[in-house]
Amino acid sequence: MARQRKPKGRPVSGWMILDKPVDFGSTEAVSKIKWLFKAQKAGHAGTLDPLASGMLPIALGDATKTVPYVMDGRKIYEFTVTWGEERSTDDLEGEVTETSDRRPSREAIEALLSKYTGVIEQVPPQFSAIKIDGNRAYDLAREGETVEIPTREVEIHRLTLLGCPDENSAEFEVECGKGTYVRALARDFGRDLGCFGHISALRRPYVAPFAEEMLVPLSELTALEEIEDDQERFAALEEFLIDTSEALVNLPHVPVNDEQARRIKLGNPITLRGANAPVEEPEAYASAGGRLIAIGEIAQGQFRPRRVFG
Repeated sequence: MARQRKPKGRPVSGWMILDKPVDFGSTEAVSKIKWLFKAQKAGHAGTLDPLASGMLPIALGDATKTVPYVMDGRKIYEFTVTWGEERSTDDLEGEVTETSDRRPSREAIEALLSKYTGVIEQVPPQFSAIKIDGNRAYDLAREGETVEIPTREVEIHRLTLLGCPDENSAEFEVECGKGTYVRALARDFGRDLGCFGHISALRRPYVAPFAEEMLVPLSELTALEEIEDDQERFAALEEFLIDTSEALVNLPHVPVNDEQARRIKLGNPITLRGANAPVEEPEAYASAGGRLIAIGEIAQGQFRPRRVFG
């Protein structure tokens, strides 16, 4: 019988709420954080383009099991649209594909906002991670192919015009749901206003359920590389970690005792007692003494674990 290979790295778990700098890719950021912590596992919740800055939640260890709950959360973006040019990538990176001398008035921009609020149909950018016949759209676009990307529904909860610094640009804030492409908003604004447009600045200050105050600049983390003692350096890094359960604050919570925690970790259901005990919930999480034990469902008055944490 083959022996199981021991995972490389430290069994550290938690969320790092990184303030990603511009010109730093999301995959690159995850690799850097994983290397700093010498973590066994790492992943992120919601890609940020290299030209975008702001909140990139990075999960380490067991926290990777909670990534879907953050991916589904609301997000806020602050962005600048520059008028007069449409680009292949819908941001500064791409080649200019359309130009116009027209510039929209503030009144015309404001009149457009209601069209892009609520549940809307959106065509993702050609340079996006959408899969077309098993291939990423951005891979096909880099090979010079123009592909038909189907529209999909996204939800815009709030869209605000923050200001117009000059006739060539406008600044916005949007609060939106999963799968929204802000670059596509800029592209479609420009087309509707008859002047073309692209994203020239983009920042994400918020990904639910994490607060903006939790953001940690990458420079603060890399500065700790100067600490020579491994134990001291890892302890300093872990001061910045957010507990894994913070990703689950929007789920019902089931506090359990040590004996119940033991049963759950073995994959067994437990009966929930008390007048206020929930009877049916499609998803909930259980914790004991502040430690996350499992994510599961509540059915017929029982908590039934699906994902157990170490």
